[in-house]
Amino acid sequence: MIAKTKHLKTIEQRLLWLSHWTIHHANHIRPKIDGIKVGGHQASSASMVSIMTALYFSALRPEDRVAVKPHASPVFHAMQYLMGNQTREKLENFRGFEGAQSYPSRTKDIDDVDFSTGSVGLGVAITSFASLMQDYIAAKSWGKGAPFGRMVALVGDAELDEGNVYETLQEGWKNDLRNCWWIIDYNRQSLDGVVREGLFGRIEKIFDAFGWDVVRVKHGSLQRAAFAEPGGDKLRAWIDACPNQEFAALTYMGGEVWRQRLMDDLGDQGDVSELLGRRSDEELAALMENLGGNCVETMAEVFARIDHDRPVCFLAYTVKGWGTPIAGHKDNHGGLMNVPQFKDWQAHMGVDEGQEWEPIAGVEDPGALRAFLSDVPFFAKGARRYCDEQIDVPRIDSITDREISTQAAFGKILDGLGKTGGTMADRILTMSPDVTGTTGLGSWVNRRKLFARTAQADAFIEHRIPSTAKWEFTPEGQHLELGIAEMNLMLLLGAAGLSHSLFGKRVIPVGTLYDPFVSRGLDALNYACYQDARFLLVGTPSGVTLAPEGGAHQSIGTPLIGMSQDGLAAFEPAFADELAVIMEWAFDYLQREGEGDPDERTWLRDETGGAVYLRLSTNPIEQPGKRGDSAFRQGAIDGAYWLRQPGPNCEVIIAYQGVVAPEAIKAAGRLAEGRRDIGVLAVTSADRLNAGWTAAQRARSRGQEGASSHIETLLQDIPAHCRIVTVIDGHPATLAWLGSVLGHQTIPLGVEHFGQTGTIGDVYKHYGIDASSIIKKVNALTAGRPLY
Repeated sequence: MIAKTKHLKTIEQRLLWLSHWTIHHANHIRPKIDGIKVGGHQASSASMVSIMTALYFSALRPEDRVAVKPHASPVFHAMQYLMGNQTREKLENFRGFEGAQSYPSRTKDIDDVDFSTGSVGLGVAITSFASLMQDYIAAKSWGKGAPFGRMVALVGDAELDEGNVYETLQEGWKNDLRNCWWIIDYNRQSLDGVVREGLFGRIEKIFDAFGWDVVRVKHGSLQRAAFAEPGGDKLRAWIDACPNQEFAALTYMGGEVWRQRLMDDLGDQGDVSELLGRRSDEELAALMENLGGNCVETMAEVFARIDHDRPVCFLAYTVKGWGTPIAGHKDNHGGLMNVPQFKDWQAHMGVDEGQEWEPIAGVEDPGALRAFLSDVPFFAKGARRYCDEQIDVPRIDSITDREISTQAAFGKILDGLGKTGGTMADRILTMSPDVTGTTGLGSWVNRRKLFARTAQADAFIEHRIPSTAKWEFTPEGQHLELGIAEMNLMLLLGAAGLSHSLFGKRVIPVGTLYDPFVSRGLDALNYACYQDARFLLVGTPSGVTLAPEGGAHQSIGTPLIGMSQDGLAAFEPAFADELAVIMEWAFDYLQREGEGDPDERTWLRDETGGAVYLRLSTNPIEQPGKRGDSAFRQGAIDGAYWLRQPGPNCEVIIAYQGVVAPEAIKAAGRLAEGRRDIGVLAVTSADRLNAGWTAAQRARSRGQEGASSHIETLLQDIPAHCRIVTVIDGHPATLAWLGSVLGHQTIPLGVEHFGQTGTIGDVYKHYGIDASSIIKKVNALTAGRPLY
């Protein structure tokens, strides 16, 4: 154990140096192009270095997964560099283009990142949902043999200000969370100040209330040894009572000031005076800064003592900037050692000039250290990215109802898959934030049941009380019911959508929520997409479908969110047959992970796949009859097709997206009675249309003169004098760009303001997106009169 502790201490000092050198190099040595500070959070890295050393080099096993707090990214990269999983070139370009990332990234870093972090609180929370997914997979027959371990979050104490953390705690309690560790770097300093006194005492009660074990790690081995000396009890009482801000200030000022303050407060007690007198100023400073989280020996011992699977919160007291000249200073969050400070510190660390990038520079016995590193369990099996085979997607037939909403069609399609069965149906996991029955999942859940690790009976069934919902919980269930927290939904989709990589078992996650509340989970949605998680998100009902409930329940900007969110292909089908085609494509698209050149037909990178967002409606509309030709099917996937093909003298095109289809079709029919040549463009995905168009423009700028996007092909024969009127139950900017493709005058209609209560027809008329309003716009256009 003594030898192991020595090696851990050596590794700790190596990581402290390499992480700080990486930041210093980026800010003070690498040539600056734009004169802006690069940054890198030296102090926040220093407070984590002992914790991460003990965790990775003593406690973890290859099956464990870790979310590293964003500001400890330099320590993580330094650790991977030490183990040969990161390159010097990437570290030399830290926070530079194509260099090691500012915050750990699954998709942009070359080292073995388990969970991307950056937006504080989200990396913490996803470990809880990854643990739930681990239990879900373990309960399934197809999940046998998956590598299961602990899901660990390294947490900055200021991250506990984020509300999503507490939403996650509640969801974990409801689902019997286990095998989850949160390790809090309790340095008590944030960007703008010092953490309020006594705050964690209240937070600790919250963790306890939700069934977590809370382990306080306040004192390191030096302090515990001193406490055993005569007078040590008084020193301990003084440390425990010292306010956070005072402790930080004394730490920054150093050993001489520590001695003066302690002598002033405790020096008239002989045993304490002798305790202090036995130590030099340097030794006294080391003693006072030897908090539990800065003692690698203590942290390793604490981790080793956990012998159960209950969730554990470790409160590790640390000094921000520990081991550096800026330790304890209240401005050190974004501050850096200056050049003279760093030069002195380099000498203190024993690193010779020219040896700064040497992984084991200054180590007394490099051979013994290399031997120790080669046997560290966590790194023994190399990179821990898994994969799973793609699952064949069955043909999805369209719903044949004469009149149906896209939400109802979605429910029927999903229930049909559940009824037919097969591998893909068995891998689907649905989830919803307390709106399961009202977003189309009711039949699927009745058929496939809800998931729980232990079976739970439905009292309504037992008592034979009639109900449309059969809420039977079982380990075989395929639906996770969440509380009303959209952030949790998006985080669970993210965790489930990474299952193929984390656990080697593919899950097809499908999450539903009311479309107006997509924005409530937007940060976590962006986070899930940034990690390249694969899932199907269904927002329904959308637009003004919920008009009777007022403006707060009418989604306006979600089509623009779908267009702007990277990693998410957004669709808004109007008809059930479009939805069937899109869902069949989507279940395959979610599983694609290939690499390659842009597709020459659409200029989209369909080879690599991504997540999918469907914006659906509860408004039932008349269906167009059976359609199955290849042009229709491919057009629905690529983003648009001609519902009414325009002629060579076309005066007006009405382009619509989504449930306003009947209004557009009705307007076109009436206008055509006046012998006008009217085209109707059915847009199923403004997102994919726009992405293809911009991709084709980039291709042409690179010399690929023949590159043409789908929307350019659709509009290429439209005469220059033709006008385009776009209509959507959403923000008009969603389709307003269509006129820019080939230079046609365009009038965008849609919803820009919070609506009124009323019938759907009332609100359509109010916004000018009903058939009569569309006709008036067209008549004004063609008559040459002002439109407004």
